Amino acid sequence: MIAFIFPGQGSQQVGMGKALAEAFPVCRDVFAKADKVLGESLSRVCFEGPGDLLGLTENTQPAVLTASVAAFRLLESRGLLPDFLAGHSLGEYSAHVAAGTFSFEDAVTIVKLRGRYMQEAVPVGSGAMAAVLGLDASRVVQACEEVSGSGVVSAANFNAPNQVVIAGNLNAVSRAGARARELGAKRVVPLPVSAPFHTELMQPAQAKLSSKLYALRTTKPKLPVIADVDADLKSDASSSISALVDQVSKPVLWEKVVRRLASEGVCAYVEVGPGTVLSALVRKIDRKAKVMNFQDPDGLSAVESWWKESGHPVSK
Repeated sequence: MIAFIFPGQGSQQVGMGKALAEAFPVCRDVFAKADKVLGESLSRVCFEGPGDLLGLTENTQPAVLTASVAAFRLLESRGLLPDFLAGHSLGEYSAHVAAGTFSFEDAVTIVKLRGRYMQEAVPVGSGAMAAVLGLDASRVVQACEEVSGSGVVSAANFNAPNQVVIAGNLNAVSRAGARARELGAKRVVPLPVSAPFHTELMQPAQAKLSSKLYALRTTKPKLPVIADVDADLKSDASSSISALVDQVSKPVLWEKVVRRLASEGVCAYVEVGPGTVLSALVRKIDRKAKVMNFQDPDGLSAVESWWKESGHPVSK
């Protein structure tokens, strides 16, 4: 079985989606829709930057979503549809667009708001995120708990074995990182983000976003989506939306998501959208899995050739 996985914030890069849009009308149409819905040239920000403008959270989120959906629409137009879908944080929205849970137009609108609300929840410069490498997840949680008196800090992304991202108030994250090193972490790497995502500090953003999400026009997903908050399969619209609401302030359980996909029989993954972050994480979680990424025209023939070799059916 095959899963398509969609990247989240952090995978953005100036120029993403440009080659696909220039080469394929189906991709160009996705960017045109985003520009029309948002009333601004998101495509120009994606294609030309500058990087600091693309890096603003309320731009990054719709930009990564648009580039990912554009890549998916091309694969879909070639009859390449997976058995399961999943996405890392923001990527879960891309997965639900692919599943048909809600429209791309609604998704790009709501993730623009999601980015804005998440940035507004915590003053710029007062929050932080850091990747803790080479330390067991339970020890990372321990480090956060031991310094919690100095502020909010918790595990935000359980990405892979010995790779956990912590987030919270700036000073608390610094203290937790230091404690993690004392407990045996090989490295603690500050992340270039503007807010402490997936922590209780995001609850104001969750409160604002929830009414928007619950008001979406939804349908039953055509393909099952594995949710980040509980690694459970979502095959109805109601539970899908609830998972997206909870996701704002709860950790991303990416390692569990991949292990759940493997338990369902998935042995091959295509990362659809910019970057290769998720491909690298999957390789650390499931060393036997076949992993590819698709983000530009050069990758299309490789995916199609591999699809044919795998014997997976092509949709008509």
